Amino acid sequence: MRKILAALALTTALTLPGIAMARPVTLTTTLKSYGGDGAYLAIYVTDAKGAYAGTLWMAGGKAKYYEHLSDWYRATGGNRAEINGITGASVGAGRTLEITLDLADALFDAGYTVHVDAAVEDMRDSPNEVAVPLTAAGAGKTVQGRRYVASFGYDM
Repeated sequence: MRKILAALALTTALTLPGIAMARPVTLTTTLKSYGGDGAYLAIYVTDAKGAYAGTLWMAGGKAKYYEHLSDWYRATGGNRAEINGITGASVGAGRTLEITLDLADALFDAGYTVHVDAAVEDMRDSPNEVAVPLTAAGAGKTVQGRRYVASFGYDM
C-alpha cells in the first residue's frame, strides 16, 4: 500500500504543473542483448533549463548500486525518497521494461526531457543513455540508446 501511495504522490507531483489535465503515458525501454547481468535503469525528467524535475521509475532494487546511475544520482543527491514506491527489478539483457503512468499535459512541448541512465554490474556505466524531448510529436517514435538500450519510446 505504501508503494502505491508513493507512486501516486510522484505522478501527482508531475501532474500538478498542468493543474487541469494529465494523460496516461507508456514508456517502453528495450535492452540490447549485451551479455551481462540485468541493468539498473533510472528514468527521470528534467525541465527546459536542465534542472531535475522528478523520477518516473527505478529498475533495480539494491541502493548500493544507485551511484552508478551517475547523472540521476548527481541530480537527486542519491535521495532514496525520490524513488519510494516506484522501483522494480533490474531489466535483463534483451528484455523490455514497459511502464504506464500519468503525466501532466503541461509537461509536453514545454522543454521537458525524459532521461534514462543505465548501469550493469562489471560493465561500463552509461549515464544519459537516452535523452528524449517530451513532445506530443515524439509520441510513438523510438530512439536508440548509446550502450545498453536498443530502443526507447513513449506512447500516449
